[in-house]
Amino acid sequence: MAFGFVSGGLLLMCALTSALLDSKALQQSFSLPQTTINIECKANSLFISLDMPASGSQPRFEAVDATGAYPITESYGVQCGYTYSVQPLWGRVVLRASYFSCHTDNQNDEVFTFMFGVFITDQLGKESFFNVSKTCSVPPFPPRVVTCEENYVEASVRTDLPCPTSGSIKDFSASFSVVHSSAFEAWQVMLQREGQQPDVMSTEKAATLGYFIMLTPGRLVFRTTFGQPHASLKMVNSVAVEVIQATVFFRQNWMVVMVDLIAAYSLDEGIFDGYRLHWRTPAVLTPLSVGTSDLSSEYMGIGVDGDILNEQAVAARGYSVVVSDGTIDCSIPFAAEGGIRKSFVAGNVYNVLYAVVLTYQQVFVDQRGVKTEYNVVRQMATPPIPYPPFSVNQTVTEERVFTVYLGNIPFDVELVSVELNGKEVSTSSATQMGYFLNKVPESNITFSCIIRVPFDDQVVVKQYTSEGLFEYSLEIKWTLYIMPQMEAYYHFSSVVALVQVSQDVPDVPAASPPVFNSMCTDGGISFMKNNKKSDYLWDITIGSYTLTPQLASERGYILMNDSNTLQLNVPLFTIGYVYENITLQQFYGTFELLARNTQTLKIEQSSAKSCLFQTTELLVCSTGGVMTVVSDLTKAVLSADPARTTLLDINCRPQETDETRVLFSFGLNTCGTRFQINQQYVTYENEIIFHELYSTDNRPVITRDAAYRMTVRCIYPVSGIESILVDRQFRAQTPGIGQIKDPVKVPPQMLKPLQQPTQTLQQQKQAIMKPSLQASNARKAAVYVRVG
Repeated sequence: MAFGFVSGGLLLMCALTSALLDSKALQQSFSLPQTTINIECKANSLFISLDMPASGSQPRFEAVDATGAYPITESYGVQCGYTYSVQPLWGRVVLRASYFSCHTDNQNDEVFTFMFGVFITDQLGKESFFNVSKTCSVPPFPPRVVTCEENYVEASVRTDLPCPTSGSIKDFSASFSVVHSSAFEAWQVMLQREGQQPDVMSTEKAATLGYFIMLTPGRLVFRTTFGQPHASLKMVNSVAVEVIQATVFFRQNWMVVMVDLIAAYSLDEGIFDGYRLHWRTPAVLTPLSVGTSDLSSEYMGIGVDGDILNEQAVAARGYSVVVSDGTIDCSIPFAAEGGIRKSFVAGNVYNVLYAVVLTYQQVFVDQRGVKTEYNVVRQMATPPIPYPPFSVNQTVTEERVFTVYLGNIPFDVELVSVELNGKEVSTSSATQMGYFLNKVPESNITFSCIIRVPFDDQVVVKQYTSEGLFEYSLEIKWTLYIMPQMEAYYHFSSVVALVQVSQDVPDVPAASPPVFNSMCTDGGISFMKNNKKSDYLWDITIGSYTLTPQLASERGYILMNDSNTLQLNVPLFTIGYVYENITLQQFYGTFELLARNTQTLKIEQSSAKSCLFQTTELLVCSTGGVMTVVSDLTKAVLSADPARTTLLDINCRPQETDETRVLFSFGLNTCGTRFQINQQYVTYENEIIFHELYSTDNRPVITRDAAYRMTVRCIYPVSGIESILVDRQFRAQTPGIGQIKDPVKVPPQMLKPLQQPTQTLQQQKQAIMKPSLQASNARKAAVYVRVG
């Protein structure tokens, strides 16, 4: 093999006497990497498949010949006819090398010898390499071949151009320069885009633009990538086709030789219709016609991984090639042989992908009998297809056995266990434990499972209701594994059966709602009750919100619940408290738990507790529209005099003060309170204003040079105060969020009264009545928050 790059960008490949490769190129690691490699001669390329190393690092390849080793990069692959493809579903990397690729020993376009260096990085980051080689003998190529690879398109035509036939690799450069200067002078490339003037350039310039030309012993090869500036787009029978037309011409002695190189290929990306993967191409690629010669289709074939299958294999696998309305539709069924099916769990849902490397071949013939072979290699994949399981309660109460059906389980999944009201039962031991667990086929790709559990089994929860019914309930957690990777996902079923009490346990006393014992603590109030079987008949609520572990976590409650007792510790200032009789010394905090009947939704029991707490600092935003604030001013301004403070309305003075603290309590529509409305919240804001106290030798004075403002706010969800302007009565479903902002020093000119926002009553009403997107945030409110 020999090759060379002409200064004009032309690569000549001619059959030469074989030469021994430099021994350095054949060196390899002392210990070969432990990996599986597959090398095959395909119809139009050499196919190398390599398992992805355990390190996850992608192997790299170098093309090797007598002149050295050449790393195969993305750009070099387009230039020289190599396709490097990472296929994660297969767990492999693939290298496909065109028979007309660079660095390939080409003997008369019939025998091709390849050599590559393969580099692999292990889990410790150490790189090792080895050489692979392969010789392929192929039948003669048709006069014209167009191959559409994943990263490039290649067009080659048969030609009788002279080529050096003697000499060794070492003296090829010299002989090549003679050939170039005498036999092939002034190589030029003309790129023709429809509707535009031809662009004539040297082969060197063409190469810089991504158009590469090679000369083999009997063919002229043109190679480029997709979407080039000189490419044109055509619609042929409703299929988008890209066309690149190049003409190579040169002067040979006393004549000019011109060779047309046209590449046309379908741009169809393929679709998945839920059952099959489809790819389309025009029945006749008319842009490949030269002159007035029309093309007709002589042969169509389909396959995978570079192999075209015979008719029997195509039929056995369910592949199809259908011609309709001038379009060819190639399709492959989901999960058919030749592709790869990969299942995985995403969001606790089973998903599956199917991918295949489609190989398509078509032979056209013109009126003179000249054949054109059109080859396409296209990797196609389905989107993730979910298979969510579903359960059906097939219980017949009279049989006194729960029967639950779980369906839509793919064939590569195993049911490994079920959890019955918290008790785990493996599928292997279910029968021995008295449970019926059976596997039933649904289709050729899915199956179902049926479990039967008697009402009287010890795992079934049995409870009495006040409606005179006996309730049996069963919670089932199905654990499923994708095999063989043992990837787990789960499904939950809940079934309930109601039976008249008289049929089971006569003279059962009526159940009563739960009652809590309560006690005051230093930091809040604690509630506790003993659990009973009938507790499920009532919801424990705080206002209109049901007490759940999630609600307790959101609001800062401490909830402890086991089989015997339920205890709830409610820290002071968490949501749900009502505050009364607030003074600078103390206040009452009340918290109430309600028992609500789950059937009638009526409140049947109240457990309330009021405790006396010492006052330090607080801000209470009541549901009745009153803001009460107690704050220690001297923490921020040592010289502050609480008795000399006011609100924005200077007539609003504190109800109570001591040496350091101040207590204000005022309505939200008084004392100059401002408000602001958005789609989610209404914010009420006022300011506690106080001046610094300076001492002189004779007496203290209050200066008007500067003052301090402490901002206090109450924030209510809009959805909770919809009637604020309907009847001019403030009512909120929950207390507001309170905020105290630390004092800031304000120059005297900024102490002017702030203006109330000018909004009409109707505008305010419309703003507040907008639906809140965050109504649930009301339950997260805090009574008092200090912000900087």
